[in-house]
This record gives sequence, C-alpha cells and structure tokens, in this order.
Amino acid sequence: MEQQVLFNDYGSSGFQSHVINSSSISINSSWTSLTVVEPIMHAVSSLLLLGTLVFQSVLGRPDATRVRREGEILKRSVDSFVATETPIALSRLLCNIGSDGCYASGASPGIVVASPSKNNPDYWYTWTRDSALVFKAIVDIFSNGYDANLQSEIQNYIIAQAKLQGVSNPSGSLSDGTGLGEAKYYVNLTPYTGGWGRPQRDGPALRALAMIDYSKWLINNGYTSTALNLVWPVIKNDLAYTAQYWNQTGFDLWEEVQGSSFFTTAAQHRALVEGSTLAKLLGTTCNGCDSIAPQVLCFLQTYWTSNGNYIVSNINVNNGRNGKDANSILASIHNFDPSVGCDVSTFQPCSDKALANHKAVTDSFRSIYSINSGKAQGVAVAVGRYPEDVYYNGNPWYLNTLAAAEQLYDALYVWKQQGSITITSTSLAFFKDIYSSAAVGTYASGTSTYTSLYNAVQTYADGYMSVVQTYAASNGSLSEQFGKSDGKPLSAYDLTWSYAAFLTAAARRAGTVPGSWVGTGANSVPGSCYGTSVVGSYSSATVTGFPASQTPKGGATVTSAPTTTTTGSGSPTTTTTAGGCTTATSVAVTFNELATTSYGQTIKIVGNIAALGNWNTANAVALSASGYTSSNPLWSATVNLPAGTTVQYKYINVHSDGSIVWESDPNRSYTVPKTCATTAVQSDKWK
Repeated sequence: MEQQVLFNDYGSSGFQSHVINSSSISINSSWTSLTVVEPIMHAVSSLLLLGTLVFQSVLGRPDATRVRREGEILKRSVDSFVATETPIALSRLLCNIGSDGCYASGASPGIVVASPSKNNPDYWYTWTRDSALVFKAIVDIFSNGYDANLQSEIQNYIIAQAKLQGVSNPSGSLSDGTGLGEAKYYVNLTPYTGGWGRPQRDGPALRALAMIDYSKWLINNGYTSTALNLVWPVIKNDLAYTAQYWNQTGFDLWEEVQGSSFFTTAAQHRALVEGSTLAKLLGTTCNGCDSIAPQVLCFLQTYWTSNGNYIVSNINVNNGRNGKDANSILASIHNFDPSVGCDVSTFQPCSDKALANHKAVTDSFRSIYSINSGKAQGVAVAVGRYPEDVYYNGNPWYLNTLAAAEQLYDALYVWKQQGSITITSTSLAFFKDIYSSAAVGTYASGTSTYTSLYNAVQTYADGYMSVVQTYAASNGSLSEQFGKSDGKPLSAYDLTWSYAAFLTAAARRAGTVPGSWVGTGANSVPGSCYGTSVVGSYSSATVTGFPASQTPKGGATVTSAPTTTTTGSGSPTTTTTAGGCTTATSVAVTFNELATTSYGQTIKIVGNIAALGNWNTANAVALSASGYTSSNPLWSATVNLPAGTTVQYKYINVHSDGSIVWESDPNRSYTVPKTCATTAVQSDKWK
C-alpha cells in the first residue's frame, strides 16, 4: 500500500510524491521504518534528477522562455526532494542527540553527537560549535510551532552545556573563562585531553545565540523568570568570554588555522548585540556587550579585499591559502536578519559584498572537482571548504553546498519584501553569471528586469539543492562529504550538522526566516577600530531542571512555517485547571487563507489526517469566501482540533471543472495550542 500510494501520487500531479511518504515517517522511529519506500523513492528521485542534470547541462544562454520552463522543471524536482528529505533530516538529526536518540546510546541527555561514526573517522564526540548550530536550528523550528519533545531536547541541551562550562580541560577552566574555548568533549561530558586545535573562540558565541533564541521564546510566553534564573547564567558566561577574548587569535571552524576567522568574528558580534538586547529584556546587564560589539563589527570589515571582491576568511595567519573559504558563506547565513535589507556592514546575504563573495567562493571549486566539470558560470556546483583542502583529499561538503543555496534563498526573501533588487559594481559579476543582460542599477518589482533577475537567482539557488539531491544517499542519509570525482558519500556518515544545514536551507526556501537581531545602531561601523576587551566574571550555572508545562500562554497563535490541522465535531472542550485556568482539550482553529481566485474556483484545505481527508482531495474541507474582496481575498474555515496536536496540510484551488491546483511545497505544519484558550487563528497566504 505504501509503495502504491507513493508512486500513484507522484504520477498524478508531478510533485506530490512526498505527501504519503512524509506521513509514513515517524520522527521518533528508527530508519528501518523507511525500508519499504526507499526503492521507489530512489527510482522517482532518479527520474527527477535526470531532468535536472539535462537542465543544468544546457543552461548556457538559452532564451527566456526556455530558462523559465527548465527552471520550473528544476523547481518541481527540488520540491519533491525537499518534501521527502525534510522528515528524514529531522528524524536523523534527533537520532544523534542523547540519551534517547536512536544513534546516540551512551551519550548524556542533550548532547549532540557529531556523527555515529566511531572510526575512519571517529566523530563520536560533541563539539561546542556543531551542537550550538544544531540547536539553533532546533530552536527555530520550535519557535515556529510548539513541540513538547523539542522543548525537552532544548532544555536538556541547556543543562548539559551548563555542566560542560564547568569541566576543566586543556584549554583552561571556568575560573578565568579560558576553558570555554575548548572545542570538543567526550559524549559523557568528560574532557578530551588529546592533541587538538585549541582554543576555538566561536563556540561560546554560537552557544549563547542558541540559548538567547530560546530565552526570547520564554519571555514572549510569560516565562521571564525561567530565562533569567536558569538560562541567563549559562549565556552570561559565554558572553563574558566573547567580550574578553574576541581580539585574541584561535582556531577556525575547520580546526586547522590559528588566526582570526571571519566566521568567528561575525558570530561574536551577533552574540554581543543579542546578549545586550536580552539583558535589557531580563532587567539585568551584559558587561562589555555594548562597548565591545561595535569594535568587533569594525574588525569584521577588515576581512574584505576589494581587489579580489571576496572575503579573506582567515587573516593574521600565513597559511599559503588565497582566503576563499565557505567559512564566509556560513557566516553570512548564520547572521541573516530579514529586517535590515541588504546591509553591507553585517554582510547580509543579499549585500553586494556577500553576493560577490558567493561567486568567488563557489567559482573556486568549478575546476577542481570532476563532478563540476562542464558546468557553466551561473550553474550551481558542489561546494567544499576551501580549494586547497587536503582532508580526505579535499571534497565537496553537503553543508557547504546547502549554505550556498541558503544564502540565495535569504536574498530572495529580502528582495521580495523590499520590492526591489539593486546591482552595484561589486555585485555585477555575480548577476551577469546568471543573467547576461544585468547592469548596475535598482530594479523595482513588477519590472521585467526584476522578474528575470529574481527567477534566475531562484533557479540558481535550487541548483545547489539539486546538487545535494543528486549526491545524497538513496535512503536520504547525509554524510560529511561526497566524492569530488564520483559523488559518493565520504567521511563521517549521518553528520548531524549536515541535517541541520538541510533543514535551515529548506526553511529559507519556504520563506520561513529567523527573527531580527541587528537592532538600532548595531550595524553602525565606528570610524576607528580598537582591540579593547573587558575582563569577564565567571560563575558556575546550576540549572539541573526546568519547570513543567511551560507551554505557549495567553492563547497566542504559534506561528509556524506551514500548518496542518485535524478537524473535529462539536464545540471546543476543556479539562482540569492548570495554573489557575482551565486548559482546553479542543480548540476551534480558524484558518484564514489569502488566495486570489476566479469565479467558480474554491479554496479547500487537505491534510495528513482523516478529518482533513488523509491527503485525499475529494474529502478536503472547503473554506468560505464570505469575507472575500478584491483587495483582501480572504478564505476562511473553522475546525475543532485536539489541543497539542501537530498536523500537516496544504491549500488547494478546486476549479469548476474539478481540476485541482496545489500550493507549492513544502507542506504546512501547525501545532494546536494547549493553553486555556479555546480558539486560535492561523493566517496563511497562497504560495
């Protein structure tokens, strides 16, 4: 049955194979549950990839109509890949987190195992940097849709990191903060004492950022005391370390170069800015945050080389490299703020410098990997760490190829929000690669040039996702690397960071973006840079547990990327009191969808449960157009859903002749609030 549904669903609509496949995957189950669908998923994927490779091979300078047509073929292929890979990536990511993770047996609760691989190479450790980036992705998912299981993982992570902060190690101890710069530990929270590149100064800043995000969720939902008393003490140590040691050299994120790293400096700036904001929300202070952050930003500018139009990712070091490194692309996406446009001082993804750097870094791999052979400028390629890499003989990395896609998705989001694309002399070469007629200027949405540029970048971004699609294992597993000659997975298998990188790239592709962090004046570069620092004060964080039932409060809708619902009958119901109010067991959720339609068309909602038709469009729930106007094309329906339920859904447009048009991927996902409120509203817009 599973095989038949998957195959027929794909064949009937061209891009819906993921619907049944996704719902067949249990987030908490082992991968063995997918063995039945793997052969068919691989066969369908192979057909899609054939079309993708043909598209990429002919994309020289075809006419606009052909580009648009072939871009749509690529989009449908990537749509399918994203839909099938997303639940796999999340499931396998969670499998690598102790102590309940299916691949993390023996790891302490909340500890991220870099990879289950224990030899050739041995990644059975937990890295501060990797763990922070993984949990930053988890917190983003959680913030967009409440999930008690994810919350438990986040809380376990905070408890585990509080313990690790106090573990003395070869880098030092907590007394003067030096121990916070240690890169990795054994998965049972004991120190690794072998030779290693230490210290690594990005870990504390990144860990602070992950916890700051969760603290903001706590504050927004009325749990300020939890953020202040339990999470802030951990964050405070990391911010103190950042303010004290930011101007000292350390090893880069690849753990090979001791010097100053663009990725590290960018993370340090953001951590101090966000730390200052959080401290004010909590009614406390962040020593050094406000005074040091501008100096870090000032130093960040020194990595740019105007002659080469790229970021020199490692400076204050003589390592024989040209400086082109995916480090810089990763820095751009992990410092993305959708509210500051194409700000150049923070190297926002759509800034002219970040786009010029994207070209320089990705181009550096075009001629050195056989699998990139024959791909023209402006066609996506496999992306490694840096061109001089010799680790495993130097190969593409999944997470870096995904980062190249994510930067472009970030840029597309901002251009769409601001309604224009600006090309400068700095970014002109990037744009000419994908649109030969590109010229310096600003192009407003609605113009043909804007549309051509936007579509070209969209296709370019999808091309990077397609590269990952092409070389991912047939069962969806993502290793650390893939072969530069044959594309076969290499090095550590099931790399947790690879899965996190996929999830964030997929989220940005869907238009789900992180909150703002820059704030007023935080992107203002001082006229002069000073290498000042502030000596920190460090103390052991004592968090060992969190209060129970810290769910969304006040009936606030949990804004989630997509959402699905379960319909019920009758009126909303409530149950026993909790915290002085009555907790609802059923919630009347109103789904509002803005969708412009023509006479005779009806918008319906269909999802992954029986009440929404089990993805059977014949049983979809119709929305009402009673509030529809030309300026506000609103369709609405209210359904009763069990509190706490998480479902997936999509809207469809049913034409008068019975034909159906689906929204674009990915599926929407919604978690019904479990609070005192008996009503909730989910607002969406046709995509």
